[in-house]
Amino acid sequence: MAVFVLDKHGKPLMPCSEKRARLLLERGRARVHRLLPFAIRLTDRRLNDSEFQPLRLKLDPGSKETGVAIAREATSNRDGDSTHSAHVLSLTEIIHRSYQISEALTARRSMRRTRRGRKTRYRTARFDNRRKTEGWLAPSLRHRIDTTAAWVRRFIQFAPIRAISMELVRFDMQAMDNPDISGVEYQQGTLLGYEVKEYLLVKFGRTCAYCDAQACPVEAEHIVAIANGGSNRVSNLTLACRPCNQKKGKLPLEVFLRGDPERAKRILAHAKTPLRDAAAVNATRFALLSALKSFGLPVETGSGGQTKYNRRRLEIPKSHALDAACVGVVSTVVDWQRPVMRIKCTGRGSYQRTRLTSHGFPRGYLMRAKRAFGFQTGDMVKAVVPSGKKTGTHVGRVAIRATGSFNIQTAAGAVQGISYKHCKLIQRGDGYGYSFVAPTPKESENRGDASRRALSLPGLKAEVSRAH
Repeated sequence: MAVFVLDKHGKPLMPCSEKRARLLLERGRARVHRLLPFAIRLTDRRLNDSEFQPLRLKLDPGSKETGVAIAREATSNRDGDSTHSAHVLSLTEIIHRSYQISEALTARRSMRRTRRGRKTRYRTARFDNRRKTEGWLAPSLRHRIDTTAAWVRRFIQFAPIRAISMELVRFDMQAMDNPDISGVEYQQGTLLGYEVKEYLLVKFGRTCAYCDAQACPVEAEHIVAIANGGSNRVSNLTLACRPCNQKKGKLPLEVFLRGDPERAKRILAHAKTPLRDAAAVNATRFALLSALKSFGLPVETGSGGQTKYNRRRLEIPKSHALDAACVGVVSTVVDWQRPVMRIKCTGRGSYQRTRLTSHGFPRGYLMRAKRAFGFQTGDMVKAVVPSGKKTGTHVGRVAIRATGSFNIQTAAGAVQGISYKHCKLIQRGDGYGYSFVAPTPKESENRGDASRRALSLPGLKAEVSRAH
């Protein structure tokens, strides 16, 4: 993946390759500015001495994860047709903790209610005194917006980004190119079926509703056949593999599944159940758009159907980061087979200083101080253990203990019982956990997100050694 580059005053320059960054560090022309995401700072160049190319940051907002892609744009005209190419420089996936926030607030509310009724005097309710401001969002929803906006701001500080693209609303490029189009010609457009099919794939987990098959192509299927008076409404659609779709034909659902009535009930109930994740995205998409506009950069919006159309046309595997690369108007996507940096929102700790039993009673108390021996949980450390069962070099996030025996979460797994004396700080915890994965090329889309394997940060040990 590309390495972020800053000038001697901390202003963003064009990203460079890993090889060039390594040469700059070896020759003393640059220093390590930040380890994750990896960025170097030049010692002999200023902003005015550099040339720039147009960079665009692309977003694919999701309920659980948000994909981010930084691409270099190139436009060419051939035979009167304009071609928009996106050369991918960086791929990132931000893993939100929205549901953990919701569950934590629910647990806090229940424990406070129990404590008030058990040990304290009666206090009048305060909910009537609290008024919600205009545009208020629940903390779990606000977290998605704040986290995404924070990382957009950070990427703008690391790279000379000049525009932003975001998957937001559905709009038809065919109508924009040909405003006079109408009737059947308009209905049979390029994006026909992509919006509804994408909704069904997410709702039913890319699985056949009749036989639970996953490793095969699935089709949109009418629960009540059109021949029997059924409609094309989304509530009357489900997913089915080709054999099940042909076998069912125009049979009523109860007749086709007469041997499995429970499955028929589940299909009918699931078809009318709204998507929780889709509702969360719909509730936050315009608030996120407003947050992106506050950066003062041009913001382009695209639909989910358009993103999927671009991805299928270009034969790119399914993943949040690659979906982000396909957002908006794009003719070709180049260099998309890159490692993906996964950023997991972990928070900066908890105010709760005790653990509770299932009945809400305390079962032990935690450390009052968040730091021990100069380290804090979440810091990136490098531990060099000279002898014993843990002999070797371990790099990862640390979990502290008051005794000085720490745990380190590395790419290969957790290493327990590392003394603080062997640890060296390489980056302070910022509330995020970092890891690298690589999407498998040409993976079937029916299996969901592209399979991943753990990767270590390229040149991590060498860069850590130079930084210290």
